[in-house]
Amino acid sequence: MGKKSSSYIRELAYYSSLGLSVALAIFIGLFIGIWLDGKFDTSPVLTLIFLGLGIAAGFRNLIKAAKKSREL
Repeated sequence: MGKKSSSYIRELAYYSSLGLSVALAIFIGLFIGIWLDGKFDTSPVLTLIFLGLGIAAGFRNLIKAAKKSREL
């Protein structure tokens, strides 16, 4: 396998895992918020805060991937 095709395969693997990392960031934030709401009885407040943080973390992953693709 040539050096160029190996580079393409590595990039493909990175970008295909990007969707999974965005989804995981959102769901982890959501579940932490739900767990904390159950623990402190603050119904939707912490769920919404941590869901927002999870979404922000997901977009951060997308922005980092876009910057990385510009460098290539």
